[in-house]
Amino acid sequence: LEAQAIDAQTLADNQLLQGDDQLPPDDPGQTVAYEEPVYDFPVVENEKVRYYIDYFTGRAHKTFKIWLERSGRYLPMMREIFAEAGLPQDLVYLAMVESGFNVKAYSWAHAVGPWQFISSTGRRYGLDNDWWHDERRDPEKATRAAAHFLADLYEEFDGDWYLAVPSYNAGPGKLRRAIKRYNTRDFWELSRGKYLKNETKNYLPKLMAVLIIAKQPEKYGFTELEYQEPLVYETVTLPSSTDLEVVARLSGADYQLIKKLNPELKRWCTPPASKDYLVRLPVGTQDVFSEKYAQLPKRQRANYVRHKIKSGDTLLALSHRYGVRVQDIKRLNSIRNARTLQIGTNLILPLNPDSKGPTHLAALKDDYKRSRKTYYKVRSGDSLWKISRKFSVTEKQLRVWNRLGWSNVIRPGQRLIVSSKAAPAKKAKVNVAAVKNSGPLKKVVYKVLPGDTLWAIGREFAVNTHQIRSWNNLTEKHVLQPGDRLTLHVSSSRG
Repeated sequence: LEAQAIDAQTLADNQLLQGDDQLPPDDPGQTVAYEEPVYDFPVVENEKVRYYIDYFTGRAHKTFKIWLERSGRYLPMMREIFAEAGLPQDLVYLAMVESGFNVKAYSWAHAVGPWQFISSTGRRYGLDNDWWHDERRDPEKATRAAAHFLADLYEEFDGDWYLAVPSYNAGPGKLRRAIKRYNTRDFWELSRGKYLKNETKNYLPKLMAVLIIAKQPEKYGFTELEYQEPLVYETVTLPSSTDLEVVARLSGADYQLIKKLNPELKRWCTPPASKDYLVRLPVGTQDVFSEKYAQLPKRQRANYVRHKIKSGDTLLALSHRYGVRVQDIKRLNSIRNARTLQIGTNLILPLNPDSKGPTHLAALKDDYKRSRKTYYKVRSGDSLWKISRKFSVTEKQLRVWNRLGWSNVIRPGQRLIVSSKAAPAKKAKVNVAAVKNSGPLKKVVYKVLPGDTLWAIGREFAVNTHQIRSWNNLTEKHVLQPGDRLTLHVSSSRG
């Protein structure tokens, strides 16, 4: 499958969400109703709730502030969906406990998106997940699924939110067994026992602490918050698979904005097998896009296609079948020896190889390469430090690629995603003809932003990824970090 890149902020979110340094008291102490301000969810205060208020306003203040600001993008939509479902609107803050309102959140349990659905539960509530897209990352679809799931849990536990909410974390079966074991339906009594995991015991207190702070942030030291603008968009229905680059070009929008509005799309296009696929566009672009799209020949909607290698496939046969050159297939998929191809391997093939030229192919190859995995089986005596030295990567990269918290211990036999040392990129040749046509080159220093890739930066400045690597002495396996500065030599005509 896909080894999804994690930006620095998502890594910080994950550290706080995992709670490795959180040590609330085992006993909640006296529990009293919390009356100010008004909630539509039953909020109380006790020692555990106060612990998390202190934690979020103290050690975790910086990350929690980002979560509060990020909430502005999603709260209006989420509240509306919960209101339609007849749920307490304050329950939308459960998404902060789950993910910090981060659509890119990915947990050690392979839970994904703002509501942290695992694959099976997501599918049960209508969220598709395959090689092409993952609807668990769609904030609106995932919120509707979460509302449905919470409503089911509320009904299953006879209208008791103090049981329904923790069961969202642990699963309803675990809560039912805890109730049977301790012969009580009082959550605070259940949390005194050892049967439930600490994560579940602390889940409800975290939600209450989040609600108390979010309702009156200034009181708790969160001043001058810059809430993100609410998520607004227009939608169009695409009758066949379409590249997101095409969507961006026809709508007049930035490619990265199209990606941001459609976080469920994991690849460069809408799923080929999906007809009438709904895509979000920036407000005010729907009409111009629809007009231009209607005039676009179907063959120009998609420039690339995925092909899974079958028995008998050869690069020459594929080149004849798709009408592309063998060298373009090899370059795009980093194939050095065609005899090493294995059945089941996914190849990306250009449908219109002459429309963009080799620069575009190299850029797409770089973006796709991020989804490849190399595995290492942990041996006795191994440590992350030893493995990082062996493969010339950092411990932080190993933790990111393998979703490891800072306290996770690796064990013999465990499979880790690693990255072998790559040779420095070869010097890129400048396209002399292109330079003559576009004017003299000028030096630009670009500061890497969260979510940036070499491919996206190359698209922005009309250079290829090999050139960027060469100018900055980056290896093929280098992982960009927000704040990195890259030297680029771009046409002066690009301003």
